[in-house]
Amino acid sequence: MSRRVSLPPADDLFRPTSDGPGEPDAGRDAGVSSTVNGAVTMTRPGARRAVSDTPRRSSGRVRHEEKMTVYVTEDELIDLEHARLTLRRNVGLAVDRGRLVREAVAIALADIELRGAESDIVRRLTEA
Repeated sequence: MSRRVSLPPADDLFRPTSDGPGEPDAGRDAGVSSTVNGAVTMTRPGARRAVSDTPRRSSGRVRHEEKMTVYVTEDELIDLEHARLTLRRNVGLAVDRGRLVREAVAIALADIELRGAESDIVRRLTEA
């Protein structure tokens, strides 16, 4: 009798926890469908978004193929962790730092798409 532990395959361990709106199935090859003004559009996974009427959303809880390293100060990291704990304590929303950062990036990109040079992120970057 073997003493090795039998584990489920990686696809089962890393499957999406939800297949709701804004959280496409990571294993779906056909693409993601979205509805804009009653018309259904299909995009391939990873395709660039065109400016549209639909609000930009972060990728949510899916397996991410790309990685980016961002260096922050100690104070910024503590503030980020404080924001995460505040969301958990006051709103009952348990999110990790990565998801919080992805949402913040989605908000900044949506603001740029919507307001262009008048966006908050452009104003803050030009003040720096």
